[in-house]
Amino acid sequence: MAKEKAEIIAYITLNKERVFGGNPLILIAKDVEEQKILCRDIAKAMRAVVSQLNCGDYIIIK
Repeated sequence: MAKEKAEIIAYITLNKERVFGGNPLILIAKDVEEQKILCRDIAKAMRAVVSQLNCGDYIIIK
């Protein structure tokens, strides 16, 4: 049986210095509240999982 490969769908940060381009979609939130809302809404729409990194940024994985 083949394993499914996890994919990072989005990276959501407050720090524009962390934006490098490429894949996945990178979003810069204006504040922590907007960051949390973006994570929740995107993850719900994509039926994906949200994980917060130690730096405070979030990744959405499916």
